[in-house]
Amino acid sequence: MRALYDVPAPAKLNLFLHITGRRDDGYHLLQSAFMLIDWCDTLHFERRAGGAISREDLGAPLPADDLIVRAARALQQATGCAEGVHIAIDKRIPAQAGMGGGSSDAASTLLALNRLWDLNLPRAALAAIGLQLGADVPFFVHGHNAWIEGIGEQISPITLPPARVAVVKPAQGLETAEIFRAEDLKRDSKAATIFGFAADSYGFGRNDLQPVAERLCPQVAQAVALLKRHGLSGKMTGSGSAVFAVLPDGFQANSLSIDEHADWQVRVCSNLEFHPLVGWASSDD
Repeated sequence: MRALYDVPAPAKLNLFLHITGRRDDGYHLLQSAFMLIDWCDTLHFERRAGGAISREDLGAPLPADDLIVRAARALQQATGCAEGVHIAIDKRIPAQAGMGGGSSDAASTLLALNRLWDLNLPRAALAAIGLQLGADVPFFVHGHNAWIEGIGEQISPITLPPARVAVVKPAQGLETAEIFRAEDLKRDSKAATIFGFAADSYGFGRNDLQPVAERLCPQVAQAVALLKRHGLSGKMTGSGSAVFAVLPDGFQANSLSIDEHADWQVRVCSNLEFHPLVGWASSDD
């Protein structure tokens, strides 16, 4: 068994996001479709004896007790593993973007350490640990594009056509909790069906969080307008502030320009059929 791994942690986009209700405990009920894209962080894992967990930031600095460290610690606690690890993270997925970067890092940490520490936990067990860290972590552990329901815990694999997408991340970010607290958030969308979505995967639905996000962060609306100037229909992903548009065949990606927003990020990505680590855990329970 190798004592060192270098692994990707891909971002996701919400092709739509509808809020269909709210539980008595305050959690929102939602429907969404999550699509993996090839905008990735890279995590480097080196096995260490003694149980210590350390992290090194190669890109943007992260909080000391971020989801990567918490995921490693949670796996230790769940298994009683006495091994340690040093993790170096090259952070590329922007924060406060609605692209799931932190959750993806946590999932890749669980999958990589499951191998590195010779734990051999099945995927379902890793997903259960991941759910304690965040609602989106199990999606990345399972490794398939997915139809999502409930509070995010109901995950059904879906197949999506190949696509290129333009992703625009404004400089300003958004706090997810602030959006879900908003009184004007739409919480009564009619339940959709996976069959209706499948008929028009890239044109289906809307993001119910987007109107609130645009009020809190005008740059979201500016990013949508930027894409519209290029003839593209933009939509916010997750709780923002990133927006995206599926590119038509023949679209010249180099025509996208954000010269007036030098501190924004724009990238043309391809979707992924599977998470790169999809084979790193058994599906048997």
